[in-house]
Amino acid sequence: MKYLKTCNYLKELRAFCITYQEGNMSKASEVLFASQPTISLQIKKLESELETKLFERRGPKLKITTEGEILYQIASPLVQGIDHIKDDFIAQQGNLVTGELTIAAEESTILYTLPEPIDIFVKEYPGIRLKLSNVTGINGREQVLSDEVDLAVSSMLDTPTNLDYTPFIAYPTVLITPLNHPLTKLKQVTIKDIGKYKLILPPSEFSSWRLIKMVFNLNGVNFDVALEAGGWEVVKKFVTKELGISIVTSICITEEDNKSFTTIPLDNIFPSRQYGVVTRKQKVLSSPAQSFISILFDYYA
Repeated sequence: MKYLKTCNYLKELRAFCITYQEGNMSKASEVLFASQPTISLQIKKLESELETKLFERRGPKLKITTEGEILYQIASPLVQGIDHIKDDFIAQQGNLVTGELTIAAEESTILYTLPEPIDIFVKEYPGIRLKLSNVTGINGREQVLSDEVDLAVSSMLDTPTNLDYTPFIAYPTVLITPLNHPLTKLKQVTIKDIGKYKLILPPSEFSSWRLIKMVFNLNGVNFDVALEAGGWEVVKKFVTKELGISIVTSICITEEDNKSFTTIPLDNIFPSRQYGVVTRKQKVLSSPAQSFISILFDYYA
């Protein structure tokens, strides 16, 4: 078998990694500002050098092979390292003045967990351009895997093998109801009590829905959804409109909210929700990403 000299095949490896991330050569050619035939030739060159197939071609669609998955896990950190070499070099000089950092997170996380760490980061590194991608947890993880973002800040019920997840804070789960709701009269609310009333919940692709469904199922209790609404702010709004009650993470509760609805602790029913940093396994993090993570963990230590 021939040996692949990565230093001589950086363009080919980059073309391969971007094609993997984008799912087809056409989009990869747009990202790399190259023609589609050029991308195709670069990948064929890698396949010839490695004497293996990296993609199965099915018309316009590409499916990564097992060998392709292995190469991506090896090559992606190398390509990432080269692409961030300028930032890393400046950082090693102790002068992190240029670069870019992209973070994916849900709206509530951006609004309630990240403002202070972001404020510290921006003031400490004013030359770093910061981008926030407001997405659902699932979409955030997809962006991490495709390297569209440097990292995500999210709550995860389970961690896929191709991701690293490091929690830094946990928030209790609470029930919110309209003021003077019948549940506010009870000394302790049970899951059966909650099941008697219509719920306002985030869409089913949110991890919060999965957790709520699991807890109700484990207790043999049915629940009825009156309304699906994306984002805790929207959920809270409709609770104040008395369209239903909701089970939320206390991350989204403010002092002002206590004037609009009642918050009931659910520590005896639901576990606290952990929030953490999500990165692609074996990813070489840029210096801005490493600095932000350090600030985030120090702030919530």
